[in-house]
Amino acid sequence: MGKNIVVIGGGISGLTASHKLAKDGHDVTLVESSSQLGGLGTYFNFEGKWVDKFYHCQMPSDTPLLELIEQVGIKNKMYWKPTRMGFVVDGKRFAFNGPVDLLKFTPLKFTDRIRFGVASLLLRQLGKGLDLDNTRIEDWFIKLYGKDVWEKILKPLFRSKFGSHAGNLPALYIWERLGREKNKSTRGYIEGGLKTIIDAVENKIKNYGGKILLNSPVEKIDRQNGKMKVKLANGEELISDWVIATVPVPVIKKLIESTELESESNLPELTYQGVINALFFLKKPLDNFYWQPVVNSNTEFDGVVEMSELVNIEQYNNNYLVYTMKYCSKDSDLFKENEETIAERWKEQLKTLFSDLNLTDDDFTAIKIFKAPFVEPIYPLGYSKLKPETRLGNSNLLLATSAQVYPSITSWNSSVGLANKVVDYLYKLENAEN
Repeated sequence: MGKNIVVIGGGISGLTASHKLAKDGHDVTLVESSSQLGGLGTYFNFEGKWVDKFYHCQMPSDTPLLELIEQVGIKNKMYWKPTRMGFVVDGKRFAFNGPVDLLKFTPLKFTDRIRFGVASLLLRQLGKGLDLDNTRIEDWFIKLYGKDVWEKILKPLFRSKFGSHAGNLPALYIWERLGREKNKSTRGYIEGGLKTIIDAVENKIKNYGGKILLNSPVEKIDRQNGKMKVKLANGEELISDWVIATVPVPVIKKLIESTELESESNLPELTYQGVINALFFLKKPLDNFYWQPVVNSNTEFDGVVEMSELVNIEQYNNNYLVYTMKYCSKDSDLFKENEETIAERWKEQLKTLFSDLNLTDDDFTAIKIFKAPFVEPIYPLGYSKLKPETRLGNSNLLLATSAQVYPSITSWNSSVGLANKVVDYLYKLENAEN
């Protein structure tokens, strides 16, 4: 007999869990606070075309996500392209795609270039058997690469995403990340953007009998007479056998505050990085590199993604789309700043960074700014033991949040994999009770 299950959060984790549960015959209600499904995969309409607010791609190693894409019948819309990487240091731009490029990478001394190449090549092997979860990334990388490489390249690179916490991150997180990302790599994308995936999963959920509630913020999660109760901000109450929460840990803690569930919680205190993305629609390309970190170059943004290297420009009405980004706290002054002033300032910084291209205001068709407050937790040392359990105490509240994918990189793929595991865990609990 199917169970009544409420899934909180309409990002890819919530969509995946809802799809799997509805497909298996359960009575599923997916609750999303905003007007749009997708979480960090949300999108907007640009002159009749759908464009991702935040840059995404698929990798050949993204097995759970690719399986979901196949399950919802859109595998034929996937395509793959080889992409290249650049690196901007002190305002100078470099190709960064192999041994020859590394030898020409003058920000490092020649001996450091050789050491960088050898250490990077052997990094996966060198990390095996080590307690990297309790090893600071700064300590391990200085040992491998040397202090000059750390200070000149690696420290500012990690600081750009994790701020002052960068050196204290567990080395395990970076070591695991290298299994997914490479300088020169084949990347994938799906025709029509992430909206194609979201729409396909949504339609499957509904076809299987699942319900989706948009514009429905959750106010409280509690227990009532042996059932789970989800109270919505509009006063409506959803009574269910199980609840799966996919929203960030700080949000979950607030939802169970002053309830019976709070006493069963040992959720960790986590700081999250948010992100500001600026999307530049240009009339001409930049360097034709998919991804370029930007280090010590008098820009507020820390990276440049030329999405048009992966996506046909027809998706952007024949414009070249460039994403620039800054990871920062939602409480920072920059995050709170007006979008228009950020757009104008970053446009000038982009023009200066690519001054040889002689970009003028006429080359910018449009600029869009999007912000997300919870992108990724800043993991403390030993996080493997602090990571939230799937089940909150002995309650019927299960968690499928980004804080649980560690040491895997936070991505749609890891979120899909996690959601599948949480649903399988629910089935094991049900079978054990029966």
